[in-house]
Amino acid sequence: MTAAPPGPAGLGGPAGLRAVALGGGHGLHVTLCALRALAGRGLVDARVTAVVTVADDGGSSGRLRRELGSLPPGDLRMAMAALASDDVAGRRWTELVQHRFGGTGALAGHAVGNLLLAGLMDTLGDPVAALDEVGALLGVRGRVLPMSCDPLDIEAEVTGLGADGPHRIRGQVAVASTPGRVRRVWLHPARPRACPEALAAVRDADLLVLGPGSWFTSVLPHLLVPGLCDAVIESAARRVLVLNLAPEPGETAGFSPEQHLAVLSEHAPALRVDAILADTAAVPVPMMLHRAASSMLSPGGRVHLASVAAGPTVPRHDPVALADAIGAVVAGFRPAAGEVTCHGVDRRT
Repeated sequence: MTAAPPGPAGLGGPAGLRAVALGGGHGLHVTLCALRALAGRGLVDARVTAVVTVADDGGSSGRLRRELGSLPPGDLRMAMAALASDDVAGRRWTELVQHRFGGTGALAGHAVGNLLLAGLMDTLGDPVAALDEVGALLGVRGRVLPMSCDPLDIEAEVTGLGADGPHRIRGQVAVASTPGRVRRVWLHPARPRACPEALAAVRDADLLVLGPGSWFTSVLPHLLVPGLCDAVIESAARRVLVLNLAPEPGETAGFSPEQHLAVLSEHAPALRVDAILADTAAVPVPMMLHRAASSMLSPGGRVHLASVAAGPTVPRHDPVALADAIGAVVAGFRPAAGEVTCHGVDRRT
């Protein structure tokens, strides 16, 4: 058997880069699928780690959170499904945990995996242990971890809801669906404890991938947990920021790619990234993105444009195209600073 090739100079070893993806929902799911594809090529270690937001208060996750006081399991379940084994047993268990009950009874709308995770968290009293148990059941080689072991709430300052000035709204669903313009977000409690295992994974990583995903409710929350934000900033890993394909109705309606960077910088001014990856078709004026990115890039950092959309009508990333783009980013970390290069699921919780 031929050994896997080493990663770029100073990154990882023969087993591939130790990769950690931070996010939530469908955006994190597609990033994890892309990293798994890179693991198959030997560039990324097969033991990918997902660090997941825990502020969801809608759907099945919100119901379980309100009834049991547990972490919202939906985004954690989706990340687990993305990393599950592709053998017969892994596919069977993944299909089961992703199955959602229909009908109109008490179980209607609940995903089996949400109930399983909630039950294990309740009986074990440890969300990380519960996730590891389900990970073993699905044959996950990596790990799925919450950004905090305590359920969190998102609160936002929103303008455009009336003539009496900015309003404060609370809850992930309310923030994501507001008809106003989100200016900033914060968490409750204000200084939540980061999951220790997530901190260790970030500190030991060779590659950190942040985004894509709902900007204010899935991406930014990681940078609002003080310990986790510090770990991301201080990690020796290369940091890659993946921009969304389009503004989302509600929280980022009308946002340009440059505005996405601006609000991220406002919430985490000390953060520097080694690469910003955006879809070619989503960036009307590349030099505007280049100028907006200059203050966020580390020395030698670059903006990368690539075709990573699944299609022209649905704003979703294609996992294989995203894997190709991230692979090209990792291979090209060393060129001159600021250069712009061009390379030719279920949403409910």
